[in-house]
Amino acid sequence: MRRILQWVAFGLAAAAVVGWLALGANRGWTKTTVTRWQKDPVTEIDGPVVEKKFVPGVDVLAVGLAGALALFIVSLFVSKTKNKPVT
Repeated sequence: MRRILQWVAFGLAAAAVVGWLALGANRGWTKTTVTRWQKDPVTEIDGPVVEKKFVPGVDVLAVGLAGALALFIVSLFVSKTKNKPVT
């Protein structure tokens, strides 16, 4: 059971880092909208356009890594040996 919890903790940490990197790796807080500049076709003036987009920040990364650390710490308190019934 101890090894299973440790592997799950490792998997959660890896998934948190890979997911954070794959979805944008924002080094600030999580964003649900992104502003980009687009040229108006009629006036040819640049203006801001707000798009709905999820970009995970370091808070999402921290929660994922904290969960993995909590699982790893719990695994240290789980018994290492298996209790076999006496026959």
